[in-house]
Amino acid sequence: MKKKPYHHLPDGTFRNPEGSPKISKKTNFSYKAFNEEKKKLDMTVPKELVIDKSIVLNNLKKFKDEDYIAWIGHATFLIKLGNTTIITDPVFSKNAGPLIFGPKRFTEPALKLNEIPKIDLFLLTHNHYDHQDMSTIRKFPFKEAKVLVPLKLGKYFNKYQDVNEMDWYDVIQVNNDLKVTFLPAVHWSKRSLTDTNKTLWGNFLIEYKNQKIFFACDTGYGNIYKELGKKFGPLDLTIINIGAYDFRPMFDKTIYHTNPEEALNVAQDLKSRKVIGMHWGTFVLSLEPIMEPPIRFKNNADKYGFKKQDAIIFKIGEINSLKNILSN
Repeated sequence: MKKKPYHHLPDGTFRNPEGSPKISKKTNFSYKAFNEEKKKLDMTVPKELVIDKSIVLNNLKKFKDEDYIAWIGHATFLIKLGNTTIITDPVFSKNAGPLIFGPKRFTEPALKLNEIPKIDLFLLTHNHYDHQDMSTIRKFPFKEAKVLVPLKLGKYFNKYQDVNEMDWYDVIQVNNDLKVTFLPAVHWSKRSLTDTNKTLWGNFLIEYKNQKIFFACDTGYGNIYKELGKKFGPLDLTIINIGAYDFRPMFDKTIYHTNPEEALNVAQDLKSRKVIGMHWGTFVLSLEPIMEPPIRFKNNADKYGFKKQDAIIFKIGEINSLKNILSN
């Protein structure tokens, strides 16, 4: 019999790549303590962080014939490459949790679900509520889009026409110019009390003509990124989480979400020319001040081999051509 890959466990669950950091047993997590600390956060979003809806809609028209990237909020991006428009981890709900529970959104999505352009490719990195939003999946207007999901998540897309479950290193050729590879990430999966790590998680490498864009699942830092850099680098652009990392005093460090410096380190390991910081400014998932991630991200770029302008922060609703983003 063929030997199972390291990340497949005998009981049918999954684990992180070999050599990944392990979670500390010395935790003192308390939802009560967490919520008390959370109440102390200033939830004021600077007005300049969010682009006016009318401008977003105008820019969609302006860039419609170009390759572009647009940030809707959190981990939801529109990525247009040729005739293919991609959406990543679409979350349009008011909260990240079952029904009315879970963290509430403090900035609205840049567009409503019924305002997004036609989507051809739907990428889902993992099943956490702030990434796999069932309300959005049910209401999604383009169910003919090709859907790429980690192993064992296809069951959530039963009304879609073209659903593809992927294991790490699986490749799908979308068209002559575009292929997508599903790659390892340092994370986990869970939606209920009984399903921990029963579905896979991972990153997407999008290759379009001669360009490579890496869209990260929520991920912590791990040695796997040096390996991926050797195998798939150099990359043109990495889009990676820079928020949801501070859970003190409950525990010192999360291994599942990179802080801004670790995100830069991942991009450095991947040999990426540019890096966009995401996963901040939408939901309070941890205890860092809401504007801390982009500031730390920019201020530490040079320590990881990036010019400050190559550590890119989008405003919510910002749309920019891929040519502009990648230009030196």
